[in-house]
Amino acid sequence: MPKLDLAAVPVKSGSIYPSPYKEMMAGRSSLRLGDAGGLTQFGVNLVILAPGALSSLRHWHLNEDEFVMVTMGECTLVQDAGETVMRPGDCAAFKAGDPDGHHFINRTDREARFLVVGTKAPREVATYSDVDLRVEMEGGKARFTYKDGTDWTGPR
Repeated sequence: MPKLDLAAVPVKSGSIYPSPYKEMMAGRSSLRLGDAGGLTQFGVNLVILAPGALSSLRHWHLNEDEFVMVTMGECTLVQDAGETVMRPGDCAAFKAGDPDGHHFINRTDREARFLVVGTKAPREVATYSDVDLRVEMEGGKARFTYKDGTDWTGPR
């Protein structure tokens, strides 16, 4: 595969989260670099956070490992044990099945970027630590449920 032309990779913004959570992702966008390169076994995304933006709801993956490296700016990693400021070159790894929810927040007045590499399990479950929400991913389709597995119909 030749060098990827980042200017030709579409910017993905928005979220697959149901309301009211998708509105919380304003200011977050990404470049799906792995998809642009035709990769199928793992995903590679460059996440872009505007000042004040969240990367996601705090979550953990049942079946997928995840690796993050900050490439530009500064963002704060939030986990169960607290917060860690991360700058270019700083890395974090999240093992599949570890229920320590994580996300990143840009608390600065400048854009921040980080690279995310993760496995593409045939079936994945992500659980959101701070809200009663879970997503099951299979065949490219998302099914949102409450943590008890019942269909999600809105915040309760």
